[in-house]
Amino acid sequence: MKILILYSSTDGQTKNISYKIQEILSYKNDVELFPIEGSIGLDLRSFSKIIIGASIRYGKHKPEVYNFIKMNKQILNETKNAFFSVNVVARKKEKNTPQTNPYIKKFLKISNWKPDIIDVFAGKVDYPSYGFFDKYIIRLIMFITNGPTNITKSYEFTDWNKVENFAKEVDLVS
Repeated sequence: MKILILYSSTDGQTKNISYKIQEILSYKNDVELFPIEGSIGLDLRSFSKIIIGASIRYGKHKPEVYNFIKMNKQILNETKNAFFSVNVVARKKEKNTPQTNPYIKKFLKISNWKPDIIDVFAGKVDYPSYGFFDKYIIRLIMFITNGPTNITKSYEFTDWNKVENFAKEVDLVS
């Protein structure tokens, strides 16, 4: 089976998650992975499954994600597909499912797309890698939402078992 994974990553965690999904699926499948910006010219019809992963920054997925879906909705609807969002809000138990995560709800409404499989993964706050503005805005957001605020540290919230289960679920869809 030939699978395409496209990702839109702000700080690299969505890319890391995409690589993990690729690693898991590659045992039984031919898996290609690209940033969504690098998908121009790909023959999407040559893939039997398409997975899209997208990060959130300041409450929004990047416009490139919505543009890709809009331009390729027919192919996506004709191909087995999956979508996952990566956001730090998903670190909270009450917001870590597609049904309870506000960014998944917003994404589905804006994109007007209904993926076959949807999931949400908690991301990572990596204060040392941020520029001045992002560091302090994210710190303020974390303060307001009772998250970690020590700007000398990184905090990874990703549940890698959940990522593995998502990949296995995608593998089973035929």
